[in-house]
Amino acid sequence: MPSANTHVFTGLDGAISVAVESGPEGDAAKAVNDAYGLTPVGRATGVTVQVTSDMKPFHELGQRYATELRPGNVNISGSIARAHVNGALLKLMLGEGAGGTRPAGAFVSPSFNLSLRLENQGFPGNSATVTVHGVKLDGWSYDMPEDDFVLEQVTFRALWISGADTSA
Repeated sequence: MPSANTHVFTGLDGAISVAVESGPEGDAAKAVNDAYGLTPVGRATGVTVQVTSDMKPFHELGQRYATELRPGNVNISGSIARAHVNGALLKLMLGEGAGGTRPAGAFVSPSFNLSLRLENQGFPGNSATVTVHGVKLDGWSYDMPEDDFVLEQVTFRALWISGADTSA
């Protein structure tokens, strides 16, 4: 059984990469990944991943506290802020819908896996990786402030999540 990683990380230790699976949605994401080289995703300034599990309390008559908590649906969402605005994330969200012309009909929504890897260079071989599977971008925004960096931000939803630690 591998031992748990006990080292701390900062954003400086992180790398974000996009991986795709075969199929129409994965092929659409692969086309964007190949065109823009999103492995690693560069100039990211912030990444959040949130996992929520709906908990349903059962209350008995005459009891003020719940007797049991039943797990419900699990939802995975997050966001990425990026200071390199080149259309890649917008195309990763809309696929053909972000092309030079308006699509005539329905189009495929790209789907991909997002890998967030942390490795402290002071302790090589010790890393933590979170992989968010079946990611689809569901929001894109563009901020052009007067006196600060131009940023784009995407929000996403995902099907499931996994984590892995390695230690030397």
